[in-house]
Amino acid sequence: MSQKVQEIEPMTVRSVWGLIAVVAVATFYLYLLSTFLPPVRHTLHTDTADLEHKANSQEKELRLKFPSDLEELRELAELLHFYKTENIGYVFILFCSAYLYKQSFAIPGSSFLNMLAGALFGPWHGLLIACILTTVGSTNCYLLSRTFGKRHIVRLFPEKVAMLQKKVEEHRNSLFFFLLFLRFFPMTPNWFLNLTSPILNIPIPIFFFSILIGLIPYNLICVRTGAILSEIDSLDDIFSLATLMQLLLIACMALLPGVLIRHFSKTHFNLDPNGHQMVLKYRKTR
Repeated sequence: MSQKVQEIEPMTVRSVWGLIAVVAVATFYLYLLSTFLPPVRHTLHTDTADLEHKANSQEKELRLKFPSDLEELRELAELLHFYKTENIGYVFILFCSAYLYKQSFAIPGSSFLNMLAGALFGPWHGLLIACILTTVGSTNCYLLSRTFGKRHIVRLFPEKVAMLQKKVEEHRNSLFFFLLFLRFFPMTPNWFLNLTSPILNIPIPIFFFSILIGLIPYNLICVRTGAILSEIDSLDDIFSLATLMQLLLIACMALLPGVLIRHFSKTHFNLDPNGHQMVLKYRKTR
């Protein structure tokens, strides 16, 4: 028993140091990208001097800081608009890198970056960019959790993981629709679902497409809000009661096919929801 514990401890330590190394490299890359801002030769706006002065005075403060409220978001959007006039490629790479950083390391607050996508790239291009980055970043989080964090997540959140695992097993035969339900309704902690999906044995293809499709309504609301950022006074204007009810209705509609599949599999095909476990046991004993 002691030998087994001794073997587990070095593996745990290596996983911690491995994750720290990945975070350090990604942080250093994002720091370099946001530090060496490209020069701007000219712009078509008449208030160039004011914008340049504001950019120079706020550059050091804003370039490494994710926005935490609407005022910071407006200032960051204005600054990036200034650089976007002649360096749209740089702004695009910087935005994608920051978005992937936030998603890959399960940092909450994606709504602000979704709004920033709408403010910088417009509602439809911003939606496309946000959906792709959300899916890729969440998949990165899945892979990082599977490689480095499974033991630590179970140890830190044993009750939440057990509860979520029970729900997943109950809907194993209609897993894709159940995941769509969890993604459609924004009250679900998406970052926690990304971290625990490897522990719950959710296949990557199902995980990938459930995010790509399931977060479209949420991303659409945020991106369209960012396109009219100057008209928004608080986050309550984004997620009003009517908006949340609409998303809940969409989530229930996504769950309906899974309920029908489970119902017909039991009544018409006489299938046990946990039958796959019995088949696996049978194969092992042969």
